[in-house]
Amino acid sequence: MKSLLIALATAASLAACTTTSPDVIQPRDAQRLSTVVDATVLSVRPVTVDGTQSGIGSAAGAVAGGVAGSSVGGRREGIVVGVLGAVVGGVIGNAVERSATREDAVEILVQLKSGERRAVVQAKGSENIVAGDAVILVTTGGKVRVTKAPATPRS
Repeated sequence: MKSLLIALATAASLAACTTTSPDVIQPRDAQRLSTVVDATVLSVRPVTVDGTQSGIGSAAGAVAGGVAGSSVGGRREGIVVGVLGAVVGGVIGNAVERSATREDAVEILVQLKSGERRAVVQAKGSENIVAGDAVILVTTGGKVRVTKAPATPRS
């Protein structure tokens, strides 16, 4: 049982390493030229980004369940319980990984100066973006994030 918990905790921590937060920039996006477009926020609504199922959780759970189950009873019982433990561990590991990588986010609907409308889903960041805010859409490497527009200097 202890090995099952260790494997599931490892899978959850590995899976939780990803984020869509606008406050976190990936190393591959640093020192890259980004495109910036001005827009106005039309609406913001809370959404949930579903968790991933990379297979790490399933694999770790299956191994831990198989090991834990194989130590039960004699040789035959150990094989049967080990197989059942691997199946159950895989299902539990998958559910833990999916739950650990689920993320609260917002869908931000904006209107560009051209009149076009765009929607961007991103994790909740440190900025509180609301309808009517002047924002910029920053596009780097095909990924877009929305942030409040900086104040323009007055002459």
